[in-house]
Amino acid sequence: MRALISAGIGLVAALALVFTITAVGAPPGETSPKPLLTTVPDHP
Repeated sequence: MRALISAGIGLVAALALVFTITAVGAPPGETSPKPLLTTVPDHP
């Protein structure tokens, strides 16, 4: 029974965190138009 209560408390805490982040919203700013490089470019 304690495991079920602990799981419920964890679920409520996780949902509260998600709803808090959703209510605050994304921080202001712009994304970069340049793609991120995932490999080192070759230099001849």
